Amino acid sequence: MAIKRIYVDHLRNVALFSECTRKDLEKIAARTDVVDVPAGRVLMHEGKVGSEAFVLLKGTVAVRRNGRKVTELGVGAMVGELSLFDDGVRSATVECLTDCSVLVLTRGSLRSAIEEVPAMSHKLFAAMASRLRTIDGRSYV
Repeated sequence: MAIKRIYVDHLRNVALFSECTRKDLEKIAARTDVVDVPAGRVLMHEGKVGSEAFVLLKGTVAVRRNGRKVTELGVGAMVGELSLFDDGVRSATVECLTDCSVLVLTRGSLRSAIEEVPAMSHKLFAAMASRLRTIDGRSYV
C-alpha cells in the first residue's frame, strides 16, 4: 500500500480530483495500476468505447481529433476521464510521443472507491461542474 501513496500527489494535481481529501485520494490511488507504454503506442482511440482514464506520470502524448493534432500533454495530465462516468465513445485519440508511464484508473475501481466513501461522488460532480463552466465560458468569448 505504501507504494500506492506515492501516486496521491499525482492525483491531487488532477482537476477531476481537486475537491477530494487526501483520504479520498488514498482510496483512489489504492485502486490504480501503473503501466509503462512505449513511444508510438495509442492509449485510446477516438470513437471507441473506453472504461479507464490515464494520468501521465512520465512522458508526452499527442491528442488528436478527426486525425488533427489538437494538443500535446505532459506529466500530470489526465486523459479519458469521461469514460469513468459513462459508456460513451472516446472524443479523441491519444498517442504516446515518448515512452510514457501512466497511472490507470478504471471505471469499476472508481465506483468501488465511491461505494466506500459515498460523499466522494459529490466532490467529483463539483469538480466536473467547475470544469464544464470553464469550458462553457470559453465557448462564448
